[in-house]
Amino acid sequence: MFENSKKVESSSSPSEYDEPRPSEAGSANAPLTRPPGVHRVCLPPCQTSVQKLRRRLLEIFFPDDPLHRFKDQTWFRRLVTGLQCSFPILKWAPHYSFKLLKCDVVSGVTIASLAIPQGISYAKLANLPPIIGLYSSFVPPLIYSVLGSSHHLAVGPVSIASLVMGTMLSEAVSYTAEPALYLKLAFTSTFFAGLFQASLGFLRLGFIIDFLSKATLVGFMAGAAIIVSLQQLKGLLGIVHFTSKMQIIPVLSSVFNHRNEWSWQTILIGVSFLTLLLTTRHISSRRPRLFWISAAAPLTSVILSTILVVCIKSKLHDIQTIGQLPKGLNPPSARMLLFTGGHLALTIKTGITTGVLSLTEGIAVGRTFAALKNYQVNGNKEMMAIGLMNIAGSCSSCYVTTGSFSRSAVNYNAGGQSGVSNIVMAGAVLITLLFLMPLFHYTPNLILAAIIITAAVGLIDYEAAYKLWKVDKLDFVACLCSFFGVLFISVALGLAIAVGISVFKILLNVTRPNTVSLGNIPGTQIYQNLSRYTQAVRVPSFLILGIEAPIYFANSTYLQDRILRWIRDEEQWLASNDICDLRCVILDMTAVTAIDTSGLDMISELRKMLDNRSLKLVLANPVGSVMEKLHKSNVLELFHFEGLYLTVGEAVSDISSSWKDQP
Repeated sequence: MFENSKKVESSSSPSEYDEPRPSEAGSANAPLTRPPGVHRVCLPPCQTSVQKLRRRLLEIFFPDDPLHRFKDQTWFRRLVTGLQCSFPILKWAPHYSFKLLKCDVVSGVTIASLAIPQGISYAKLANLPPIIGLYSSFVPPLIYSVLGSSHHLAVGPVSIASLVMGTMLSEAVSYTAEPALYLKLAFTSTFFAGLFQASLGFLRLGFIIDFLSKATLVGFMAGAAIIVSLQQLKGLLGIVHFTSKMQIIPVLSSVFNHRNEWSWQTILIGVSFLTLLLTTRHISSRRPRLFWISAAAPLTSVILSTILVVCIKSKLHDIQTIGQLPKGLNPPSARMLLFTGGHLALTIKTGITTGVLSLTEGIAVGRTFAALKNYQVNGNKEMMAIGLMNIAGSCSSCYVTTGSFSRSAVNYNAGGQSGVSNIVMAGAVLITLLFLMPLFHYTPNLILAAIIITAAVGLIDYEAAYKLWKVDKLDFVACLCSFFGVLFISVALGLAIAVGISVFKILLNVTRPNTVSLGNIPGTQIYQNLSRYTQAVRVPSFLILGIEAPIYFANSTYLQDRILRWIRDEEQWLASNDICDLRCVILDMTAVTAIDTSGLDMISELRKMLDNRSLKLVLANPVGSVMEKLHKSNVLELFHFEGLYLTVGEAVSDISSSWKDQP
């Protein structure tokens, strides 16, 4: 849009912005073009409204240009490419080798040893039968292995989505009094979660989930992790009557009000296994090569605790166990979906909430490990894969699933190379469902509580919170607000607070954009922030301001007031230092990427106000879209020849020379 003088003349037609200076208009020798070294600011190439709309929509919804693979291809090759885009397994399967299979089998078996106990534990966290957790570790991984683009994402139930679903549904329906209805609502919520996720991917609206900023997610995850851990005190202490509320005060009150139900045998065994799990997790985090220790610890703990209960069950009557679990594959649940009745709004709300959380976690985990292995994960494809996975899961007795960070980390460290590791994991779960379910009859609830607490501890990111404090105090405040919102209000409202703070931060940056005073770095044509660069100096008679945001209706009034304040402060500073008066205000528009009609009115009004004060207003380097709107609104007629420049340096040198020519 801003080229050298040769390109400008070939792409721009003569206009009123190339008129001679008014002071020279009456002279016979008046120049008809700009002085040497001063370039014209040209308009962008002419486009119709349809062309502009098409270009804008492509930038919004197709920034990655997904159709570039189909260019210059035969119809057969386009068909193959289309199938590979829809089913990523078709892209890597032809090149799959026995060497990769060995790596995937090892990693698949390893993550299965973690997924089986976690699946049972997280199902109880969602107030669902434990078997639902195993069902959710079988069908969804198979779907994802075909549709997903990540090579390392290990799919299954996760703690945060389980907690949120359990909290939101139990507020309306008791899972103990109406277990059948509760189960139907869970499956229906999963269906809506999948539908929402797949719709975001299909319509390429993934930017919606970006409203959950990292700062608010850090606080939300930490608060939810503490609530999850405190809720597990029920199983760890052996309490029978426990509150269903998810706030920190009711939970702690319930713990201490039921001290008479504490079982010292449960506490002793539970704390012992919790210590073991935390120790193995610490070892693996300090020595990544020993990842298999923390990966195998949950299943090992389940086996050992079950054997212990079986051996001494006659003496340990107070220890609660899982009980009988049904054998067999996932039963169909499509007929259990409720699309009518008074709970429809609840299931939609729960589905969207858990869908956003699980989508955010799954895509973040997938991109993290993709960056480590230098390949790309397509966000929209991931949304559709996770969404279709949950839709299929809702029809096969599964609840909300996504990519788990802990299992994906184990998959990565174990050498997983492709989606086959998910297939191997699903195969291990299948064997468990068909043949090993009776072995879990005497598994104590305390070990499930210990597994959940161990996983929840990993969600508390102290280092990220400290980094937020060091880098951005506003982000840290947002983190604290979402953290305390989860702890003291509720998980759902804590999430709403997190989204609200993220939106507020965006609005704050839009409505209160940054403006800076610029100075010249001696010996160069570079102009930088005076308060940032000590070597930068003021240019006599000039006030140069940089606007670092688009100009919209939401900030136009603020910008006008702020610019006038800059002018007032500059005039006071010049007067106090007995320096020449201010004569020109230059607005560096380089960072102004867009402007609306309110912004145009502000520029026009500001120009007239400064004219009345005998001050010249100059615009430097307006981008193409801004230049076009200035032209169409006739605002440029106020500026003429000396009102528009390609750079601040050219504006200063040209205006200064024109002042020297004046008597």
